[in-house]
Amino acid sequence: MSIYLNKDSKIIVQGMTGGMGSKHTALMLDAGAKIVGGVNARKAGTTAEIAGQELPVFGSVAEAMKETGANVSVLFVPPAFTKDACVEAIDAEIPLMVVITEGVPVQDTAEVWSYLQGKSTRMIGPNCPGIISPEESLAGITPHTIAGKGPIGLVSKSGTLTYQMMYELRDFGFTTAIGIGGDPIIGTTHIDALQAFEDDPETKAIVMIGEIGGDAEERAAAYIKDNITKPVVGYVAGFTAPEGKTMGHAGAIVSGSSGTAQAKKEALEAVGVKVGKTPSETAALMREIMQSL
Repeated sequence: MSIYLNKDSKIIVQGMTGGMGSKHTALMLDAGAKIVGGVNARKAGTTAEIAGQELPVFGSVAEAMKETGANVSVLFVPPAFTKDACVEAIDAEIPLMVVITEGVPVQDTAEVWSYLQGKSTRMIGPNCPGIISPEESLAGITPHTIAGKGPIGLVSKSGTLTYQMMYELRDFGFTTAIGIGGDPIIGTTHIDALQAFEDDPETKAIVMIGEIGGDAEERAAAYIKDNITKPVVGYVAGFTAPEGKTMGHAGAIVSGSSGTAQAKKEALEAVGVKVGKTPSETAALMREIMQSL
């Protein structure tokens, strides 16, 4: 099993004909993803040859879904146009929308988040590496060669730390690794992913990577206490960050003691989540758990 994405997922790419879109469409195809077309209103009715495949370009998400049965859209759309592209995908009722774009104005994301309420679409991102179910499918930019299939679920705010953790635990492998993004407002949270992994019979243990700023990790800790029975290990990026410092992610802003790595570590440890001081230490904690299962 996997969460949100599997070998049968049919993916369209909004922005497929652009530089980043075409490059990563080729890499997704290489990972085994079923890419069934792209969306670009200006190039509707044409095709794009990517990685030896002729992929149709549609004028809208709704048309692409009708013609291909697509149920996932990955967005490689410039920040200024991301909101409109998201609204279009939500209106078409695509089940999963993965927004890779970095630098989307928070106001725009807030409007998209508000628009999503009560709708059938799940949004991952923005500003994220997307989601990979190794040896099944990839919707995003995670290198598919890092690790194969296995029993660990991974949810992370950081792209590069997603990749490092997958590398550190590549001998075990992953059901799904999901990068939720580090912006202040995101579509899918730690809590959403934790519950999905809890419900997935093949995920035996979960790695959760957070970072300084906000209170997402503290809320996840409270949720784990009441709802998650599987073992969880954690890592919080930013132990050495100076107080009041804004890190690379827009969401990573510390105010007082709330939002510090230490406060998050303590909240997680209080509910039985082991937290490593480094990614390698976190991987070692997970290795111990896996060897004891």
